[in-house]
Amino acid sequence: MTDPDLPTPVLDNHLHLDPRHGRGMDAVRDFRTLGGTHLLVVNKPSWHLGVEADEPADFRTVFEETIDVVAAADELLDGGAWPVLGVHPGLISRLVDERDFSPDEARELMQGGLSVAAEYVADGDALALKSGRPHYEVTDAAWDASNAVTKHAFTLGAEHDCAVQLHTEASEDLSELADWAAERGLDPERVVKHYAAGRLRGPTPSVMSERDRLERAAERGDPFLMETDFVDDPDKPGAVLGPKTVPRRVRWLLEEGYDDAVRIAHVETPKRVYGIDTETTLER
Repeated sequence: MTDPDLPTPVLDNHLHLDPRHGRGMDAVRDFRTLGGTHLLVVNKPSWHLGVEADEPADFRTVFEETIDVVAAADELLDGGAWPVLGVHPGLISRLVDERDFSPDEARELMQGGLSVAAEYVADGDALALKSGRPHYEVTDAAWDASNAVTKHAFTLGAEHDCAVQLHTEASEDLSELADWAAERGLDPERVVKHYAAGRLRGPTPSVMSERDRLERAAERGDPFLMETDFVDDPDKPGAVLGPKTVPRRVRWLLEEGYDDAVRIAHVETPKRVYGIDTETTLER
């Protein structure tokens, strides 16, 4: 059962689950035992699940596997779990550098994959979309194609009234991307920068749950979320943060007197960005 000593919902905004190769439900149980109540589970990069897409429909295998694992996680949690579906921006390098796609061909495939993901949002089987651009150096053509993919994600988010999580380069100013979202009818507040630091202009930051980053976010008083980016990969046991981290950091924030920040990250911002009422869902 969830730790009764945490007087708040606890949401990890971005992690991955891999029941075939990783810890799967054991990771969810660890999260729950330490006080975790709600999860947003992002599909793993398609090639990590053995899918080398040639057509947009090829992504369905990845999306449906994610939906299935989220349904299992939802059964274990006092609050709930929701899928976030999309195309990892690193796919463009795999397509262009390893599979001889042109940047335009890669863009078309990735945009098509996002359109397929949006079908699951429209049907109520997924909560949000995931897109973005590489966090490493690429050619100008690949960069332009990646930005076009991201803009397509914003268009879909506006059409389907859903948030868009972004994987991007490290930055404390992504106001340009927020402007692109607004131009397409998507409220920039519903654009979420995954793996964010404690300060960010433009989108809503999903702050990696390291103490220094969280302190900066807490002291600002602006909307933010917390995440681990747990990758659930047995070959990378020390990668990013483990599933126990968010509830542990919530406890630490409360001990440090950041009660308002905890409420912002785990009650107010999830409602504003995703429409999730983390308090009411604890009563289900």
